[in-house]
Amino acid sequence: MIKVIFMGTPDYADEILKALIEDDDIEVVAVYTQPDKPVGRKKVLTAPPVKVTAQEHHIKVYQPIRLRDEDVVNELLEIECDYIVVAAYGQILPKQILDHAPCINLHASILPQYRGASPIQQTLLNGDKETGVTAMLMEEGLDTGAILKIAKVSVPEDEMVVSLFDRLTQVAKELTLDVLKNFSTYTPEIQNEAHATHCKKISKADGLVSFDDAQTLFNKYRAFTPWPGLFLESKLKLKKIALEDTQSENEAGKILRIDDDSIVVGCKKGSLRIFRVQPESKKEMDALAYINGKRLQVADYLS
Repeated sequence: MIKVIFMGTPDYADEILKALIEDDDIEVVAVYTQPDKPVGRKKVLTAPPVKVTAQEHHIKVYQPIRLRDEDVVNELLEIECDYIVVAAYGQILPKQILDHAPCINLHASILPQYRGASPIQQTLLNGDKETGVTAMLMEEGLDTGAILKIAKVSVPEDEMVVSLFDRLTQVAKELTLDVLKNFSTYTPEIQNEAHATHCKKISKADGLVSFDDAQTLFNKYRAFTPWPGLFLESKLKLKKIALEDTQSENEAGKILRIDDDSIVVGCKKGSLRIFRVQPESKKEMDALAYINGKRLQVADYLS
């Protein structure tokens, strides 16, 4: 029986945890996750998905505010395990824990590309045609450890972040089981620092867009829907859009055409088809209803 300490927090991690729990050859002896956090307008204290799953299966849960605290480290070192599996945990592991057992991280990119907090979004922002999940041995740096195995997937040009997230989660589940069961057969490969890139944590402000480049804006739509979503300076949210063309030259925000179910809006480079929008403090609506309410016609500007 392979004994595993699992560390993770969001849905991505939760699916990996479930795969470990369901496998007859693996025993999850402890789960570490982030503290419960207030969620929504009413600030209801909510447990991370990983905690909920662990408690359903009667697995001991630890939620330290700081994993580096001496008493937290000492408590973990008392837990016997063969491996520590980490997936989107949200805290850096100190050296004492890294030395306790092989620490395997599942990162949703082809490392050393897109180290950091938002690799799936960055894949879409850059319009990449391929991505994957990397299983690596952790060290003290952020996503810098030696690579055990990479599982790659293709990325369709119109794929959205939710579907890519789901696909990579399935890949990560299979990869985790593979690496744990065949650990001795893999030779860790040092990452090439010359090829390393980084991505930051996504914020609400990242959703602000303008009609400069249609391809760039559409990639943001793919990466930032449903959160943080896309919005213009006017606070108008772009809820459903499609790429019309990438090469035409237009005046930014100019309505080029009004069709039965959408409007075509020009960008300085390219154009976009807009199906649904949401004005500030109002309900989502068809783009046609919005421009009718604003009395906008072809050659007017969407703002």
